[in-house]
Order: sequence, then structure tokens, then C-alpha cells
Amino acid sequence: MTDTGQQNRPGISGAEFTGASRKNVGAKRGGERGTRGRTTIADGVVEKIAGMAARDVVGVHALGSGMSRAFGAARERVPGATKSVSRGVKVEVGESQTAVDLEIVVDYGVSITDVAGAVRESVISAVEWMTGLEVVEVNIAVSDVKLPDEEEEEEEPPRLR
Repeated sequence: MTDTGQQNRPGISGAEFTGASRKNVGAKRGGERGTRGRTTIADGVVEKIAGMAARDVVGVHALGSGMSRAFGAARERVPGATKSVSRGVKVEVGESQTAVDLEIVVDYGVSITDVAGAVRESVISAVEWMTGLEVVEVNIAVSDVKLPDEEEEEEEPPRLR
């Protein structure tokens, strides 16, 4: 005798597996599909989301202090290294909440309070939408202002061997 897996399950008849009443199967087996199991989100994931959301705001020139940007630029010159989207971003992630700390450089001539408010809104919206975590605070430290006549950090082309 071959067991198809349907015959010995209490409370579930073979008719429920025909597709006609597929919705009822989840209800009889422990609730909605999205509530079974646990999802954890790493700090680095939230850092990347917050970093991308902050960079999208007009008036934000860069993230991170001058020192961290200098180290990051040197690190990116290493063959195989990638650009860090989470530079200047620190997060603390709990089970259902997160806090975000950002260090930004703003462009000269913009309202720092307006840029900080827009960054805060952008980060909260992106993190909450993508992760489902409640953002309890977004702390922003403006570490520098990019003047129009300042030179950019030069990117050296990768060297071929």
C-alpha cells in the first residue's frame, strides 16, 4: 500500500488538495503563511538601505566623515573591493525596531535643517517599507559642507597586472 501523505492527516481531506479550497489548508495548519517561522534582518542590510535612501536626497554630497571617506577611497582601490554604500551609517537592530545614526556631508548653499529633515523622512520610509521594522530614531551628524571650489577625491583607475 502506498501512502500519498493525504490519507493519515487528521482534519484534512483529499478534496482540499484539489486547489478548490487551497486557502483553507493554511488556516487548518497553523495560521497564515507569513506568520510561520521567524525572519531576522542583519544590521548590514539596514545600513545599506539607510545609506541608499540618504544618498538619494538632494543636498547630500556624501556620507561619512572626511577620515572615513579617505579610508574608504583607499579601500576601494584594492582589487576586488566594492564601493561601500553603508559608509557613515550605523544601526542598532532589535526584534521589531531599529535606530539609525548617519554622518553626512551637505552641499554648500542648501538648508541643513531641510536636508536633515528630508534625509530622516527618506530613511524612515525606506527602512520601514523594506524591512517592516519600526524606525525609532534617525540621528544625523553633519560633519562637513562641500564647497563648490573644493576638489573631489580623485579616483585612480584600477591598475592592470
